[in-house]
Amino acid sequence: MAGVFMELIKKQIHMNQWKGNAVTQITLDEDFIVPDTMDDMEQVMLDNGEIQAEQVKPMGDKVNVKGRLEFQVLYRREGGGLQTLGGSIPFEEMINVPQLEDKDTVSLSWTLDDLNTNMIHSRKLGVQAIVTLQVRIEASKDTEAAVDVKQGGTDTEAYTGAAENHGEMPVETLKRRRTAASMAVCRKDTYRIREAVGLTGGKPGIGRLLWKEMKLRAVSVKPLDGTLHLEGELTVFVIYEAEDDTMPVQWLEETIPFSGEMEAEGVKEDQIPMITVRLSHREIEAKPDYDGEMRELEIDGVLELDIRLYEELETELLSDVYSNSRELTPERRETVFDRILTRNVCRSRIGEKVKLPQGERILQICHHSGTIKLDEVEPGEDCLKIEGVLEVTLLYLTSDDKAPVRSVSRQIPFKCSAQASGITKNSVYQLDTALEQLAALMTGNDTVEIKASAALDFMILEPVTETVITGVKEEPLDLKALQALPGIAGYIVQEGDSLWDIAKKFHTTMGNIITTNELPGEQIKAGQRLLLVKE
Repeated sequence: MAGVFMELIKKQIHMNQWKGNAVTQITLDEDFIVPDTMDDMEQVMLDNGEIQAEQVKPMGDKVNVKGRLEFQVLYRREGGGLQTLGGSIPFEEMINVPQLEDKDTVSLSWTLDDLNTNMIHSRKLGVQAIVTLQVRIEASKDTEAAVDVKQGGTDTEAYTGAAENHGEMPVETLKRRRTAASMAVCRKDTYRIREAVGLTGGKPGIGRLLWKEMKLRAVSVKPLDGTLHLEGELTVFVIYEAEDDTMPVQWLEETIPFSGEMEAEGVKEDQIPMITVRLSHREIEAKPDYDGEMRELEIDGVLELDIRLYEELETELLSDVYSNSRELTPERRETVFDRILTRNVCRSRIGEKVKLPQGERILQICHHSGTIKLDEVEPGEDCLKIEGVLEVTLLYLTSDDKAPVRSVSRQIPFKCSAQASGITKNSVYQLDTALEQLAALMTGNDTVEIKASAALDFMILEPVTETVITGVKEEPLDLKALQALPGIAGYIVQEGDSLWDIAKKFHTTMGNIITTNELPGEQIKAGQRLLLVKE
């Protein structure tokens, strides 16, 4: 029968659960006609592409993703000279996410796995790309669980394993501490960088920009109280025709460091960040300087931040409860939440000597850029095994007057093991990659030494299943069973016994066993002899 002997003190525990990933790969393929205002193509020299996500919308058990591939190619014109052709390919994809619920947090990441730009003929360009889209699903939920008991309007003291007396009807409680990950901040924001870069004294003025490239490097975001601190670099590379059209094609490469703060409500310094930063807008324009000469570049970059900050919340839960005055049967259920296993940055050194195509003598490397692409990531023994490639593009000058500027791309494989103590096959992880350093040095007439550093920023979560008490069924004691127990008994501790289990089984308390046997604490070991006195 139900009674009023005691009641549970319950608490809403805020927990985070990583529900899974959904990955799909799409192929984009489209042909582009060279506009009438542009010259015929003779050879594609350089290309690049960026994915821009426009919409990530949950729809039932699917996520609708809309975006576009923006690309540009630098080609050599028939008869000499360079021109740039750009365009975009829109895409829309429905990604199945079976576990998706309305209140889940949905985030999207993507990689441009492959980009091929082929000249079909002098007036038509073929563009093919392979894009991987990854949707991550996280759930934030409140779980109600018992943390203590109350009787007669008086709360029990917080303790584990010791008797708690309430007048004539003592209640025994066993408690445990657990740490759960909780998402404290989840939002998107932007950060703008505007800078002016002037040409060096030996460079001629800008007549027309032929190629514009802007990339992000060595970015870090650190949470402070109420703000986020950003640091990093923008690398800018342009190719241009000089104002004096008798001069050869010119180029300029600059590294622009940036540092700043952005206000962020709810952010605290001790929170654990997992923040993805991408360039969502990039613009480079030639501007006149103070003297009216076209010797300045205006740089405008917008960073898009996908901000997720976690907290580790420690909670004391009620594990078990019994009384020597009433029969108490806890009602239990299971809940699943995430525990942060590790949060770290692994840096991998990448280096290799690469051969350039045979042909005319190479005069100078004028530009190099690189992208980290991952091939395989899997848990190992206390580590995360990572394999990938550094895709490097080199732009160089040759002694061939008809084709003085050429480019080549190479893939350099790498492997690394990121320390992750305790990782299992059930662990889930998020991994972001960034290229921190890249250098290309000529070591011979046709050999270039590539040196790079890749930052692999990861967080690993371990799903934990916990049984929590949600209620207690209360009944009178079974007097026959109680009378069958001896008043005083000797007991030899068995393997796996705990003092709590022994006290509960023999209708006594941990405190009484400790006092009667003059034990130094709650720890017991197999083979130990105990004197037990029934209450």
